[in-house]
Amino acid sequence: MGIYAIKMPDIGEGIAEVELVEWRVQPGDEVKEDQVVADVMTDKATVEIPSPVAGKVLELGGQPGELMAVGAELVRIEVAGEGNVKGSPPATAAAKAAAPAQAAAPAQAAAPAQAAAPAGLPPDRKDDVTQENPPAAPAPSRPSAPAAGRPAAPRPPAVTPPPRRAPGERPIASPAVRRRAWELGIELQFVHGSGPAGRIEHSDLDVYLASRGQPQPAAATGLRQKHGEQQVPVIGLRRRIAQKMQEAKRRIPHFSYVEEVDVTELESLRAKLNERHGATRGKLTVLPFIARAVVLALQDFPQMNARFDDDAGVVTRYEPVHLGMATQTESGLMVPVLQHAEAMDLWTFGREVARLAEATRSGKAAREELSGSTITITSLGPLGGIVTTPVINHPEVAIVGVNRIVERPVFQGDAIVKRKLMNLSSSFDHRVVDGMDAAQFVQAIRSLLETPALLFVD
Repeated sequence: MGIYAIKMPDIGEGIAEVELVEWRVQPGDEVKEDQVVADVMTDKATVEIPSPVAGKVLELGGQPGELMAVGAELVRIEVAGEGNVKGSPPATAAAKAAAPAQAAAPAQAAAPAQAAAPAGLPPDRKDDVTQENPPAAPAPSRPSAPAAGRPAAPRPPAVTPPPRRAPGERPIASPAVRRRAWELGIELQFVHGSGPAGRIEHSDLDVYLASRGQPQPAAATGLRQKHGEQQVPVIGLRRRIAQKMQEAKRRIPHFSYVEEVDVTELESLRAKLNERHGATRGKLTVLPFIARAVVLALQDFPQMNARFDDDAGVVTRYEPVHLGMATQTESGLMVPVLQHAEAMDLWTFGREVARLAEATRSGKAAREELSGSTITITSLGPLGGIVTTPVINHPEVAIVGVNRIVERPVFQGDAIVKRKLMNLSSSFDHRVVDGMDAAQFVQAIRSLLETPALLFVD
């Protein structure tokens, strides 16, 4: 038997360190060749690290959220043949955890009721359990008959004891499960995992909720105080988003410009195009029209299609339009890029937007599809609000924000008519974009959207 150490590979693009996001294996697991053992994150995408060998996991090289240098030891695996590490295998995490557990076994055997009692007590009663005032022993499995003339006391609901994990061990769960647990106020260390290697699934959260489903005693008013709190580590994609937003706001002096756009004619045209071509070319949303309008407006305002290297003091303007489309995923906001948007018609826009959004949300977008944007569009769809103040996607110099479409009464001459209106909320880097230029750029987009026939004229 030998030991094989998997080291953090060089992912390329000059990356010196990556963030460890999630372990796919735990000490003691058997892994196959090419099985994914960990997910790591670069500045641009999440990358799966496969095992080049088959064997048994001995030791993990870090905790989720840690930054690891390229070449650092990621995981050790016991293999059947000769490994690449000399000497005997180190104590595994499982063995390290088992040693204190075995040493504590006699003490646990001496007072089994004392160890089990706190799990079934409410938080405000745990202090009552002391050496001088030990908890009552658990009831026998066969219930005894109640005393004559005395009603039987109701039995408390069964409470599943929390799973036994080694000190410092982090429960395994996908980002979607962690987010749902956070929304439900569930601490994952108390949840049993039924998946491979103890991974916590959505069904395990349902089981946990069912086991804790007894109503809490309410105060006389029906209201009660809450005292819980939860610490949520900012790791993975959320850390990258935080760093990106902080960098953008720290380095870029933003200013925003908001304009109202009448999209009544555009929506009428969109409905007719979908009715006529939807079955063969695909349904169009409003985003392809906006993207096309931005591309056409950039022909007269090339200073918006640019990136500013403020360290070098150089603004680079681009002829191709690599259009970023801010996309919400379960893990957070990402920006896939429509490469060469200047060469796309409405239906190509529609297909690419849908494809990239699906690839990004499923984690299958390639790294090159998540980098290189020269200007970005952001939209919250029906939740877009009336006005937003989008943050520029550093190092770009402009971002166009799309708000929701609403129907309002509008004066047309002496008549009041119903029109469909939408606000564009756009932000600009005031170091390189003047207010007048920004206003004229947005007005050019507005003109194209309010006269949608112009979108078909290059």
